[in-house]
Amino acid sequence: MATNVFINNQQPQPPTLVAVHSNQWSTGICDCCSDLDVCCFACWCFPCFTCSTMSTFGENFCLPLLDMMLSTQPCTPPVSMSMRVAVRSRYGIQEDMTSDCMYATFCNTCSWCQIAREIKRRKQTLTIINAQPAYMGVQQYVMNAQLGAVTSQPMISAEVLTSRAM
Repeated sequence: MATNVFINNQQPQPPTLVAVHSNQWSTGICDCCSDLDVCCFACWCFPCFTCSTMSTFGENFCLPLLDMMLSTQPCTPPVSMSMRVAVRSRYGIQEDMTSDCMYATFCNTCSWCQIAREIKRRKQTLTIINAQPAYMGVQQYVMNAQLGAVTSQPMISAEVLTSRAM
């Protein structure tokens, strides 16, 4: 798939993009309303929501039901805590198991919402267009745009990085 774009420019600049990896949660534990789809699903049918989130993460969707069976016991829900640890591990989020235990025990619904938002954010793909200039005549360039790389990380221009470094 190629698209022709005509640009009147003397020196075309190729796009320079750098992937930024975050070692923090993309949203806070109390940012439930930042994604209303997630918030409403969790409020209206929490068991279905946890099973769906587990399935989206690639695990057995029935596991959260074990937490429901153990809810009569005064303990930390083991599946909720292990899910939080697994998400942190997969995405390289820096936190510790103490906070995972606290969130899973005392803020379980908010914890699951945060996990679902994080999975949703990290699964979004960005398409980078690889534009290669071709000289067509006096001050006229043709850029052939082709599908380049697909990444799940946010992108930032190298110019922004160099301006911050100064």
